[in-house]
Amino acid sequence: MSLESQFFLLMKFVIPVYLLAFIIYAVRAFKGPTIADIILAVDCLSFDVAAFMAILAVYFKSVYLVSGAMILALWGYLLDIYIAKHLVSKEVGA
Repeated sequence: MSLESQFFLLMKFVIPVYLLAFIIYAVRAFKGPTIADIILAVDCLSFDVAAFMAILAVYFKSVYLVSGAMILALWGYLLDIYIAKHLVSKEVGA
């Protein structure tokens, strides 16, 4: 069994799991009862998309997908810091 066929076999199981997670996170992001639930859903969604982009970057051997995944992960982290600062001190901005 070649490496490429093993990758496709793995992706048959990984893609449905990611799609189910994306749907669950999207529902929580739109219908979250509290602001913290919405923020957590958006955060998880951004990190899952970044991880999926990293998996695809390995397969396609693309540097651009890795840089996009890193930027998306950093954006999610920055969002967490910004919202946490807002919730603690009620101030917006840098």
